[in-house]
Amino acid sequence: MNEQFERMLARAEQLMARIERVLPAPLSEPDWNASIAFRYRKRSSGHALLEPVRHVGAMRLSDLQEIDGQKEKIQRNTLQFVEGKPANNVLLTGARGTGKSSLIRGCLHEYAPRGLRLIEVDKADLVDLPDIVEVVAQRPEKFIIFADDLSFEDGEPGYKALKSILDGSVAASTPNVLIYATSNRRHLLPEYMKENLTYKHTDDGELHPGEVVEEKISLSERFGLWVSFYPFSQDEYLVIVAQWLRSFGVPDAAVEAARPEALVWALERASRSGRVAYQFARDYAGRHGAA
Repeated sequence: MNEQFERMLARAEQLMARIERVLPAPLSEPDWNASIAFRYRKRSSGHALLEPVRHVGAMRLSDLQEIDGQKEKIQRNTLQFVEGKPANNVLLTGARGTGKSSLIRGCLHEYAPRGLRLIEVDKADLVDLPDIVEVVAQRPEKFIIFADDLSFEDGEPGYKALKSILDGSVAASTPNVLIYATSNRRHLLPEYMKENLTYKHTDDGELHPGEVVEEKISLSERFGLWVSFYPFSQDEYLVIVAQWLRSFGVPDAAVEAARPEALVWALERASRSGRVAYQFARDYAGRHGAA
């Protein structure tokens, strides 16, 4: 009888071990000393982990030109956060390639020596935000949860998860976590012409949005700080080109000579963004033998 019971117990333990390998494990802490930035990744099996980013893209705040107003707001808010003072979740919106995500990377490098860390989360994984916050809540570092190029379609699950973690959950916000998101959409959701029909006029002439519009505004409204970015003028674009060319070691005389080529490059790309300026500078510096 004892021998039969032991066999049954051994088989049960084997079965439990196989089930445990299939079931998602609780999110565990990574080696926090391995990097200043981490990515949240979920495998097809359902297992999730925080992966250290071994090679964080270098970016200095001084490299970012012609966005001084936006830089001042983001830097001030991030410094308040690092110093343990009240600070806001941030939504950076506007023209593509104008430095939204680069500005966040620049702040990370600036304040990493003072304990700032970054966790990048894809839109599809935003439903797991409470688990991520739970893992880092007791850490001494300050964490920016970064969602890049964020936008939602109607009914996506990450939308309500993000609303809840920003403001509205029963759980209190964690003082060492902020959310920084970038988007080309100011309200993060598609907006349609027919939604204008839901606006209501009062007797005194005031205009009030309908429920559909209110719902779309409600998510972006939960970010305490909005920072808008705008397309660059030709002169601003050329200033950025010159800054990047000098960063690649191109002499001032060659920088001036490169201006016509930089304008043609922007014309071909139909954009005068900071990203296009950087790409031109890389191409020009590579063709002319700069380091």
